[in-house]
Amino acid sequence: MMRTVPLVAPRRLELVEQKMPDGPGPGEVLVRLKAVGLCGSDLHWWNEGNIHGTPAAYPQILGHEPVGEVVEAGPGVHGIHVGSRVSIEPSLTCGHCEFCLSGRHNLCVRSRFMGGPQAAGFLQEFRVVPAHNCDPIPSTLTWHQATLMEPVAVWVHIYELAPVRMDDTVAVLGCGSIGLLGVAMARAAGARAIVACDKSPHRVEMARRMGAHVALEARPTDFIDAVMQTTDGLGADVVYDAAGAPETIHLGIQCAKSGGRFVLVGIPEPLHFEVDLHTAMAKELQLQMIKRSNHKGRAAGELLASGQIPSSIITHLLPLNAAQEGFELLHQRADGVGKLIFDMEL
Repeated sequence: MMRTVPLVAPRRLELVEQKMPDGPGPGEVLVRLKAVGLCGSDLHWWNEGNIHGTPAAYPQILGHEPVGEVVEAGPGVHGIHVGSRVSIEPSLTCGHCEFCLSGRHNLCVRSRFMGGPQAAGFLQEFRVVPAHNCDPIPSTLTWHQATLMEPVAVWVHIYELAPVRMDDTVAVLGCGSIGLLGVAMARAAGARAIVACDKSPHRVEMARRMGAHVALEARPTDFIDAVMQTTDGLGADVVYDAAGAPETIHLGIQCAKSGGRFVLVGIPEPLHFEVDLHTAMAKELQLQMIKRSNHKGRAAGELLASGQIPSSIITHLLPLNAAQEGFELLHQRADGVGKLIFDMEL
């Protein structure tokens, strides 16, 4: 038997004993989970019971930022062995559709996301996964640091589509863990100036520590003024919206420089809302949407091992049986929480 923590109703997680998974089968490995990071998209399932209008399927096991140790390998597995430390890419993809073959695995027409309604996530002690979904964890990273591989992989993918160029001015809206990693990525990429905002004072301070040149609480007129003062009235070359709220999307379009880029990273909570496309058109903005990480875990691990992306955003460690407390803590933005990790060995 093993412990799991399924979402059984809106805002309600329960600790449940379940039988061990079958397998592993050909091309699969059985992983003993060591730690799992809590992501903002997990909160959408927990709080709203849906993402993009797709409803949760109770009981649904959340968690998609996992690291663990391989304890058994199935037939035909090469390059991964018992004892390997791995981070796990959460998207199950077919490998042979048009999008997989062109290297855009995140758009796979048969994709199932581990942690969504179609496939169980990782808030459990063991999980069987395809071996090709496993990325090696660099030896210099701890289990806790390695949980950042999945969210950093999201940023590696973002930089495939909308990178920061040397000497760009960058605006980051929303300084949860994804936004904070975006600040660090922009700093590492050579941004001339980074302006960030968030509703929570402690996250504003964390943004400064991660490399933001200007960070302030999210009052729209103040933020626009800060961006314009930093850019001599031109606006930011690239805007990363890691909040995804209708008001931050509107604010980001306003802050963007003519000919600049607006990148939506955060997941909007309302299904339908107005977007100021007239301003975006008048500025001839490039509007870029982002979906997940596109199997970039190995590159993310190397980036973290280089020391360019601080792991200091990790502020809270909780045991698996405190999952409900952890979700409530992050939802309330309480106790100075930055990145929260469930440690399976606590």
